[in-house]
Amino acid sequence: MKIAFIGGGNMATAMIGGLAGKVASPQDIHVVDLNAGALQSLKDKFGVSTATAIDGAVASADVVLLAVKPQQLPEVAALLKPFIGAQLVLSIAAGIRIADISRWLDGHQAVVRAMPNTPALIGRGITGVAAGAQVSTLQRAQADSILKATGETLWVAGEDQLDAVTAISGSGPAYVFYFLEAMEKAAVELGLSPADGMQLAKATFEGATELARRSEEPVATLRERVTSKGGTTYAALTSMERAGVKESIVTALKAAAARSKELGDEFGKA
Repeated sequence: MKIAFIGGGNMATAMIGGLAGKVASPQDIHVVDLNAGALQSLKDKFGVSTATAIDGAVASADVVLLAVKPQQLPEVAALLKPFIGAQLVLSIAAGIRIADISRWLDGHQAVVRAMPNTPALIGRGITGVAAGAQVSTLQRAQADSILKATGETLWVAGEDQLDAVTAISGSGPAYVFYFLEAMEKAAVELGLSPADGMQLAKATFEGATELARRSEEPVATLRERVTSKGGTTYAALTSMERAGVKESIVTALKAAAARSKELGDEFGKA
């Protein structure tokens, strides 16, 4: 499989690292970016071919992966049009809808849209994926194998569900970091050092997440097992419930999903 990356930033670099020598040989991966320094780094590290402008190597690719900022995509699509034939176009540009990508590419129908998250940088991401109606079974498999280079994939039934994916997993790492910050702050106020507080918080998150992943029981059951009535955990969770923490989190995630939809509307006007 020949893959052409349009954009060589952090997410593209993470994907190339997962792909090179595994899903595709380095000589079959081509990267286009304006940043010559970033391209040289990719060439030195992975052995891929590079260019500072869209070229014939893009035209011969099986998959063209759009890894540019959303606001750059209309301009990039205009430059890309002459090089697009039967390839699969795989976009990880946040908020840009399949219909708009297709329109900017003169009606090209083989488009898959994906929403990765930042743990992809260490191979532990999860990516929500939606396919256009004309994407073949082979092209779905190609997209899936590329995206799995950085973690798990979740194919959704409809593209509109990617707004929810964005709210839950796309933005999700920030929520975890936010909670870790709060745990560290509490630890310091309770007399621990910041380093000790953060060590405890990180290990607790990692261990609890792995326990939830391995368990066949609902997380509510796991929570109840840690919570003895009248105990320390009960005191903490009762305080959170009184403060409306759970409902505040749900409201916040709905706000993220609504903003994702708004951004899709805004970008689509380009």
